[in-house]
Amino acid sequence: MDRFLFLTLDGLSRGAVYAAFALALVLIWRAGRIVNFAQGAMAVAAAYVAYSVTAATGSYWLGFAAALLAGLLLGAIVDIAVMRLVDHRSPLNPVIVALGLVLLIQALLGMVYGNEYLPAQAPMSRTALTVGDTALLSPYDLFVFATVGVVGAALVWIFTRTAIGLRMRAAAFAPEVSRLLGVNVGGMLTLGWALASGVGALAAMLVIPTELGLHPHAMDMVFVSAFTAAVLGGLDSPPGAVVGGLGVGLLLSYVSGYAGGDLIPLAVLALLLTVLLLRPGGLFATVTARRV
Repeated sequence: MDRFLFLTLDGLSRGAVYAAFALALVLIWRAGRIVNFAQGAMAVAAAYVAYSVTAATGSYWLGFAAALLAGLLLGAIVDIAVMRLVDHRSPLNPVIVALGLVLLIQALLGMVYGNEYLPAQAPMSRTALTVGDTALLSPYDLFVFATVGVVGAALVWIFTRTAIGLRMRAAAFAPEVSRLLGVNVGGMLTLGWALASGVGALAAMLVIPTELGLHPHAMDMVFVSAFTAAVLGGLDSPPGAVVGGLGVGLLLSYVSGYAGGDLIPLAVLALLLTVLLLRPGGLFATVTARRV
């Protein structure tokens, strides 16, 4: 029972990161009907910025802030300099461009920083707190939960309570009508890319210290897990991304704890295949996908 409780709490902690990354994918999908397969590579690039800033200043928190800023800027640059130039009449074109971005970003990171794992330290202890003989969450796990919770609440507030959020939703669901009403549709799309990339950078900063370290491919498996979470919940559903992220985190924790870590990739792919076969719109899909 103690082991089950530990695996459950550990899975929820990891699932919170998957939820944040899945939210980034949902933001891009809702804004432009694009699955950004370069999201993981962009997040790693932001994490390398944090590594450089931390190495130069000795401050983890300056590096953390630099990563978020780099994520925001990189998302805006990718939209303006790359995605706007893509012919979107075929849905395959943005996918190919995004995959090309993955190769380009990872190659550049490897050339600049090398392909060895670099140390990525957590800002606080990862030793689990115990109650009696039962291991619970570590201070770092609590930090992850709090951070993801604050970011999720902030995104909900932006999209439901602010004029900017209203314009972003209008630009996503009715771009032509929004233009006629004076909404800067291109600017709203760029803002969506920036926010999504910033959230992706945050997820990278939270999960990389729990892995082997910083590496150009450090977010590859995280991206697959987060993409599975987004598909599980529904690419049009932010609440679904959160539930899907927590569900995937729990599944992987149980598989790792009871069957072995080598089966994690197989479990993720099996879940993704099952969802695509049985309910491709996701568990929380309530609307028919619009056409653009």
